Amino acid sequence: MKNFQVFKLIDLIEEIKKVDAMILLHGGLDSTSFMSSQYESKKTKLMSQLIDELISPSVQSPQSLSLIQQILSKYYPHTDQNQAYDEDMEKLVAAI
Repeated sequence: MKNFQVFKLIDLIEEIKKVDAMILLHGGLDSTSFMSSQYESKKTKLMSQLIDELISPSVQSPQSLSLIQQILSKYYPHTDQNQAYDEDMEKLVAAI
């Protein structure tokens, strides 16, 4: 991995940390607020960018896949196991 790639990934992680802090701040005030949903949307977008970078051919490795798993566990630790999925996602969950 090249230095610019490392710095880009670190910048994305730092941005995710900031957004996650804002989610915690606004989540304590009102979990259904407009601001919370905006920050959640921003976090999802940043996470997607980070994962896309980690699975790009120039970076992809078993270590990058493990890092993705660690990142998801850190920033989405309380996913609801009883969460409702749409029909297509339900098929993927069943395949796991």
